[in-house]
Amino acid sequence: MGDRNGSIGVRIYSLFEGVTIALDSLRQNRVRAALTILGVAVGVFVVVVISAAIHGINASVARDFEKAGPTTFTLNRFPITFEACDGTDDTCKWRHNPRMSFADAKAIGTLSTIRAACAQMNLGREVRYKDRDLPSTTVIGTMANWTIVDHAGDLYPGRSFTESEETNGDHVAIINDEMATRLFGDSDPLDKVISISNVPFVVIGVYHYEASFLSGGNRPRAIIPFETAYRSLNASFNNIAIAVVPRDDVTRDQAQDEVIALMRARRALRPAQDNNFAIITQDKLFETYNKIFGMFFLVMIVLSAIGLLVGGVGVIAIMMISVTERTREIGVRKALGATRGTILWQFLVEAVTLTAIGAICGLIGGGIVSVIIRNATPIKASIPPFAIVAALGASAITGVIFGMLPAMRASKLDPVDALRYE
Repeated sequence: MGDRNGSIGVRIYSLFEGVTIALDSLRQNRVRAALTILGVAVGVFVVVVISAAIHGINASVARDFEKAGPTTFTLNRFPITFEACDGTDDTCKWRHNPRMSFADAKAIGTLSTIRAACAQMNLGREVRYKDRDLPSTTVIGTMANWTIVDHAGDLYPGRSFTESEETNGDHVAIINDEMATRLFGDSDPLDKVISISNVPFVVIGVYHYEASFLSGGNRPRAIIPFETAYRSLNASFNNIAIAVVPRDDVTRDQAQDEVIALMRARRALRPAQDNNFAIITQDKLFETYNKIFGMFFLVMIVLSAIGLLVGGVGVIAIMMISVTERTREIGVRKALGATRGTILWQFLVEAVTLTAIGAICGLIGGGIVSVIIRNATPIKASIPPFAIVAALGASAITGVIFGMLPAMRASKLDPVDALRYE
């Protein structure tokens, strides 16, 4: 039992001794050590920053899907697809799909299973108030029931437009708080007249919403009646989407079946013909999202692996030089009774210490950049615990793997030859 405790004590002493020697080596060979640390730090930095960004994006996307509701789905002219399109009808059948229409949304809204069907179109228009100008601003043409579909924010002060205002194509607008701040500063925006593509609109409400990744961040936006967008702003119907909210007592599949049957009847499709419209569910959106960001994860792994490989090569170089420079020291220690295992352990500890310092530098740098991303963008970046564990674990493994060769070389030195080394 005493021998075992003594062995553990020697290991602990060797651990601290190895760390101390590694720190001395850093001070004596600053440039070499800095290059080694930099390689490891870059790999860890990439892991931390990309993990923090993707973690924040995932949280933002999850909130957006939750707000939209699990049963809400969208009708689009074109499907979401990653299939290659060479311009032929065989690979791009959806090219000839008829566009969605305002009448389609009205018809869907009459179904017994549907609570609301809201047609929307996004426009890029210049918005102006006196001498303040917002070029290429997002203007959303939508129906009066848009508040049932959009749960992303609150409307205050003011109000939304009515069905009568929508039908008449009245020139009324709801602006978000970002547009209100840019156009009016601290003054009350209600009842002010703004210009959208040189057409006057009266501001009747201010819409507040939490900026997110999917919504494109906190950018100026205006919401106007669908008919007004069509009549007064020459909006095109080519890219209309219809958001559909089923009734609470109806499943999404039941609602989809009725919507599909209605749309096929409206478009006179025969039973053998495919749908010439796309239904996009939250599941489909999430699947698409995972495909896209799966590539980011792959890039993260590749970049971090390259960084750690560079750091590992640096570890081999600096440790081999360290072994050469300390050959006589190794000979003295072996002459005094140090075993091969003791020497091997010492140099492995030195290698892991170097990579650990690089990992800590990478974590600190990644943490700083993550805070900047969180405060300067709609991405609420945060470092997940697994990223910290993975970064530290990867750096330790890098130190062991790439430090093994010089450590084994040091442990195999003959003490007599080592003492004669000049």
